[in-house]
Amino acid sequence: MKQGIGEDRPLGAAGEAHHGVELRHLRYLVAVADAGTFTHAAERMFVAQPTLSQQIRRLEEMVGTPLLDRRRDGVQLTDAGSVLLEESRTVLSLIDHGVRRSRQAAGLDRLRLRFVLPPHLPEGLAAGTATRLWSVAEAAGVDITWLEALLDAEFSLIRQRRADAALGWVTSDPAVLPDPLDVMTLGEFEPEVWAPARAGAGDRGVIGLAELADMDVVHGPRRASPGTYDAWLEVLRSVRPRFEFTDPPLRHSLPVALAFAATADRLTAVLTSPLHAAGDQAAGDVRQRAADTYDMVRVRLDQRLLTATAAVAWSGDLPRHLQQVLFDAAYAAALPAAS
Repeated sequence: MKQGIGEDRPLGAAGEAHHGVELRHLRYLVAVADAGTFTHAAERMFVAQPTLSQQIRRLEEMVGTPLLDRRRDGVQLTDAGSVLLEESRTVLSLIDHGVRRSRQAAGLDRLRLRFVLPPHLPEGLAAGTATRLWSVAEAAGVDITWLEALLDAEFSLIRQRRADAALGWVTSDPAVLPDPLDVMTLGEFEPEVWAPARAGAGDRGVIGLAELADMDVVHGPRRASPGTYDAWLEVLRSVRPRFEFTDPPLRHSLPVALAFAATADRLTAVLTSPLHAAGDQAAGDVRQRAADTYDMVRVRLDQRLLTATAAVAWSGDLPRHLQQVLFDAAYAAALPAAS
């Protein structure tokens, strides 16, 4: 029997129901996924929470399947919801770029790049890259929106269309990064390693990987740079399978970490984040004074087994003009190759 006009269609019914999907439905789905709860998403979108819930229900009816699992502690995407979320971000990003380009063509606006500069980057790297990007973008008539946010190894902020480009660390082959990422590498960076003087490594000025893995190592926290954290943890586990890092007692304070390591019962080393270009062993006066105070010595890790590649990454879906701006800025910021 044919359905009459106005009768409800069951979830999963075939037909043209999905044609009723509007941009607001996609924006609501993205908001709920990012916020984790309907209440927080409604606050961000400036709509009533019942209205938001009703619109998500309507979207699920049009798609024909649940998109969210509702739980007491929030919501979680279903498999179908994850697929639609990714496509929603793509659609909304393309429309945003299209509107901006149309306004630019009418002389009403300039192209804009949302660029992520994470905290904890070496100051010289961050400042140098930002300065060159600003200069190239200004000459090309492009505005920059600077975002300070943490990055994971997959540059998910870019893949989720929440940013256009970023400066970050690549710890694997750039060629295997997931689509639609494009990257240009800027150079190799390495951390500083500080060991207690009583361990004897200071006399040699170098420490082996196995010797380091036999100590407790203060490093992290992981959320600050999950890509380098996980990559370096894997390297150390290659010689000590059950190795784990020790979180710093106070974050963002190397002197406190050195003091903690120097007074620990077990031999304890301190491993910084990628701090300087590979091979550049110049230490800052503040760090050296702190090390002298707490009887910690700076040593070089044999064979440079812990490194990270600085890179500018961007979405390959960006307009070609914006991609050229990023390429030119990254080319200007790249470190000279070691001889």
